[in-house]
Amino acid sequence: MTYDSARSAEQLRILEATYGGARPELKFGSPFELLIAVILSAQCTDRQVNLVTPKLFSEANTPAAILGLGRERLEELIRPCGFYRSKAKHILGACRKLVDEFNGEVPSAFEELIKLPGVGRKTANVVTSVAFAAPAIAVDTHVFRIANRLKLAAGSTPLEVELGLQRAIPKEKWSEAHHWLIWHGRKLCRARKPLCNECPLAKVCPSAI
Repeated sequence: MTYDSARSAEQLRILEATYGGARPELKFGSPFELLIAVILSAQCTDRQVNLVTPKLFSEANTPAAILGLGRERLEELIRPCGFYRSKAKHILGACRKLVDEFNGEVPSAFEELIKLPGVGRKTANVVTSVAFAAPAIAVDTHVFRIANRLKLAAGSTPLEVELGLQRAIPKEKWSEAHHWLIWHGRKLCRARKPLCNECPLAKVCPSAI
């Protein structure tokens, strides 16, 4: 089944009615804390990241302070998030670039964010959307799965899905819709056993079983 604008409009209406007002699960107090939390969330749950960041940010919550921790201490603090060595390398690289090129401040522009070590399109979109209130759609595993199942934006890569969602969703709704799709993936449209019998979208979902 291919893209259907009327079906997609109804899907978005139901998603908004069900998840309107949904916010990020990650806890943060500044754009920099959000940036670090999103880097840590790669292949890790937001819940686990929220258990780690209070201790981390109590010791260091600026790029200069993170650099001051040193790699060994940073790895120790973020170890429960998994892949801690590579994440520490990325975080330290991003912090060094922020200090050297941005006066220790997180840039608001997507084009600048994506130049930071460890920051891909998903992370840059989350930060621009959540921290700086710019319209953006971040494609994580939930968004990728839901967009394809609904045929809201079919694609074989996150970039294809991101561009498809940009076409399917009004721009003023991009950031909100990102959260609708994430929460739908967490609550009902799970990867292995989607709860189609409980899903308000089942009647307009081409993948419903």
